Amino acid sequence: MMNVQGKQITLLQFILLIHGVQIGVGVLTLPRDLAVKAGTDGWIGIILGWFIATVTSLIIIQIMKKHPNGTILDLLSFYFGKWGGKVGGVVLGLYFALLALYSFFTEAMFIQAWVLPRASIPLLVIMLAIPSYLLVRNNIQIIGRYSVVVFFMTIWIIFFYMLSLKEAQFLNLLPLLKEGWHPVIKTVNITIITFVGFEIAFFLYPYLQKKEYASIGVVIANTITMFAYLMITLVAFVVFSPDEIAKYNEPTITILKVIELKFIERLEIVLFALYIFVMSTKVLPLMFVSVFSTSWLFGKEEHTKPLFWLLVFSVIFVILFPPSANISLTWRKELQILSYLFTYAFPICLWGYVLIHGLFKRRSIK
Repeated sequence: MMNVQGKQITLLQFILLIHGVQIGVGVLTLPRDLAVKAGTDGWIGIILGWFIATVTSLIIIQIMKKHPNGTILDLLSFYFGKWGGKVGGVVLGLYFALLALYSFFTEAMFIQAWVLPRASIPLLVIMLAIPSYLLVRNNIQIIGRYSVVVFFMTIWIIFFYMLSLKEAQFLNLLPLLKEGWHPVIKTVNITIITFVGFEIAFFLYPYLQKKEYASIGVVIANTITMFAYLMITLVAFVVFSPDEIAKYNEPTITILKVIELKFIERLEIVLFALYIFVMSTKVLPLMFVSVFSTSWLFGKEEHTKPLFWLLVFSVIFVILFPPSANISLTWRKELQILSYLFTYAFPICLWGYVLIHGLFKRRSIK
């Protein structure tokens, strides 16, 4: 059983850790992806995605209530035996490692594209790896504090988008459901992926100080994410025409070019530099969960060595296989399939098993 003494996190840290993992580079392309699928009705898909993600999050909390003092790995060991837990540790460790590395490399690629075009990807990965190591080598409480600081340090960025509304054409949003519900329903496979990240509640739950508020916490985390996505997407839809928005790969950044301030010439560069901190709140918890799973497999509390080798591997990988837009797209598609399985299908199936197991256990007692 894990030792959480002195490592517990507050409800606010719990909320913002989950929210931080959900908000990443996906928000930069989300308005375009939704517009291609459903035009300016695509924003409705965000609400549908929020509902599905929230229901699944609540299922995760119900599962963890059955084993409140351990992570999902301890729970799997309890229900499926020692080797079941080991297999779960390997599989989940690899899954979160892939998510972390993809987010890590994508972060470096966006920095190169928008902030430091002459810097090489391996150099950027090394520069990002150093602060990542210093933060993740500590316990989850430190990462939770970091997520809180970054959230309140950068939350004002989203309100900058309001300045672009002087160029807005609100008629772009009308009429609602121009082509019916079918195009909107097709966007759900995109929006539920943008909410991926709440599954780290499987690992955060035992650290939460007041576990009775866990359900409220995941609902608030998903809702904060939904409002952020909705605000940015709606602004993009009214600033750009339905045909124009599809021409931009990252309309979330392109919108900022519309805003003119006398004291800043390239506002999008300045704000994107700050957004790097936001992207890090996705990468760091994923790295922690991955190396935590590795340490758990070997029965150790310390995860510094697995973290060191994960970061070394990331540097070697980008040197041998330099990432590109096409490779990133391939990774993204493959990880989306894994996310459907581990974020949505796995909790629902496990919940069903736990309920059936409990039912048979009560009957055997009688």
